[in-house]
Amino acid sequence: MRAIWKGSISFGLVNIPIALYPATRREELKFRLLRAKDLSPVNYKRVAEKDGKEVPWDDIVKGYEYEKGKYVVLKDEDFQRVDLEATQTVDIQDFVDQQEIDPIFFYKPYYLEPQKGGDKAYVLLHETLAKTGKVGIAKVVIKTRQYLAGVKAKDSVLVLELMHFAEELADADKLHIPKKLEPGKRELDMAKALVDSMSSKWDPKKYRDDYREALMEVIEEKVEAGGKEIEEKPKPKPRPSTKVIDLVSVLQESLNKTKKSHHARKSSAATRHRKAA
Repeated sequence: MRAIWKGSISFGLVNIPIALYPATRREELKFRLLRAKDLSPVNYKRVAEKDGKEVPWDDIVKGYEYEKGKYVVLKDEDFQRVDLEATQTVDIQDFVDQQEIDPIFFYKPYYLEPQKGGDKAYVLLHETLAKTGKVGIAKVVIKTRQYLAGVKAKDSVLVLELMHFAEELADADKLHIPKKLEPGKRELDMAKALVDSMSSKWDPKKYRDDYREALMEVIEEKVEAGGKEIEEKPKPKPRPSTKVIDLVSVLQESLNKTKKSHHARKSSAATRHRKAA
């Protein structure tokens, strides 16, 4: 794995040399646009809206639309005027209880690896965050962009997770959410029972990207068939949408199905155990 950024974590007078590594990978399938008759790749052109003519790179400038259809042009020197100094430092400004931070603020994690001479301070910060339940709130400049970020302890590693600034979050108060409705006691009890019956320990490997796997199957079939059309498999009939009239009966039906499913899984596991014995 290749580091995308190297610098240091700074809080108080403590300085820890670190390297930044992506903690996630997006497994999206990439497709090219092709001409149908000979499968020649089709490239995009930079075309002006006004006359439909292709525009060479030398004639392209960056503009900000301050009113509908009105733009102000920004040159390289304009961006340089507000360019923040890339200090290569994760500058921790505060330590905050993790439980106080709404998870919606976090959006992209990176692993932090200690560099030469930083092991002891790295472990010290990790253990301190783990024992106190705190998150270090920092600002960091990666390339030319400044980010808000949280430094967290996860297992044996420090994680830097990029965060949204407050002004980046949409205002949920503008949504039409029912505020005065209260569920009945029977409904609430049954809903809790349903949640309990469906509860399990968190196992991230249990959840698969069904769409990607199904699409890969189609791709592999087409490759094996030499690009020819393949026979379409019958699709399961969609469940008819029904208007919910009696919430209690719907909850009871869901609870019964969950219990049957749980019992079936348990019986299947017992059968496999007996066969293995």
